[in-house]
Amino acid sequence: MSALDEIKEFLACETPDSWIQAALQQQDLLLIDHAHCEKKAASTAMTLMFRYVDNSDLLNKMSRLAREELIHFEQVLALMEDRGVQYCHLSSCRYAGGMRQPVRTSEPGRLIDISIIGAFIEARSCERFAKLAPYLDDELAKFYRSLLKSEGRHYQDYLKLAEDAAGEDISERVAMFREIERELIESPDPEFRFHSGVPAVA
Repeated sequence: MSALDEIKEFLACETPDSWIQAALQQQDLLLIDHAHCEKKAASTAMTLMFRYVDNSDLLNKMSRLAREELIHFEQVLALMEDRGVQYCHLSSCRYAGGMRQPVRTSEPGRLIDISIIGAFIEARSCERFAKLAPYLDDELAKFYRSLLKSEGRHYQDYLKLAEDAAGEDISERVAMFREIERELIESPDPEFRFHSGVPAVA
């Protein structure tokens, strides 16, 4: 089974075609939010490093992840500059907030939940890169395909961190977040973002 096949099996649903169409019609916005996503991913990894200073496996995985995400951020910015797209502030979509609602506050539950969410965010990013690539221009398609390997590894790193933090089967917790993620992806969303749901009808 390929990494992409594993990710598709991990997710409860594929990205709806209506989201793909919206992305193709708003490629400037797609790139701007993609840049924000890479920056946020690096920030999340750094936050975990500061919070869990005694977890050497987490420190190593998140250090590498943060570096890779910042390189991706720089690469997206370079693409945007070449295309005359201005990086700017965007409001957050409901995806991350929706995923974080059931996160537990005590440990190790908090680390387990945050890591599972990280796995879903990286898996969904990977799935969307792969699904978008065939419809994009050669330069952007090549870039998105180049991200598949690292994003797939990030998904695996987060899932392993959750399993190690739990020290027991986490399938029920994963299943709960899988259903939340499916609902967020398949339900109408008022604004388009890289992780938004079905575009709401105006």
